[in-house]
Amino acid sequence: EVQLVESGGGLVEDGGSLRLSCAASGFTFDDYAIGWFRQAPGKEREGVLCIGTSGDGTTYYADSVKGRFTISSDNAKNAVYLQMNSLKPEDTAVYYCAANGAKYCAGDYREYDYWGQGTQVTVSS
Repeated sequence: EVQLVESGGGLVEDGGSLRLSCAASGFTFDDYAIGWFRQAPGKEREGVLCIGTSGDGTTYYADSVKGRFTISSDNAKNAVYLQMNSLKPEDTAVYYCAANGAKYCAGDYREYDYWGQGTQVTVSS
């Protein structure tokens, strides 16, 4: 069974940091690009960052996170991480990780095959 499980969300103050984790199982991790998306209430799901297969290359989809968020992977653990620094209230959203079996990073959430359940990130002002 394919599973993506996010963790690490929570409540943090403006300017704080969080590290989200995405644990994958049930598929060949190296064959998938993994993306992080977020969705705030009343807004569409937005691509944040993506990392290519085997940890090759990263792609930013949200200009607002450049210089603050980074993505990394640990293929030995089948895990992808989203390090979020200098958090702002506008970063408040449910954050999801997703896997794209076509192996490329894409900003359109509809191109991803598998999704986690999401983890809430709330940044207080």
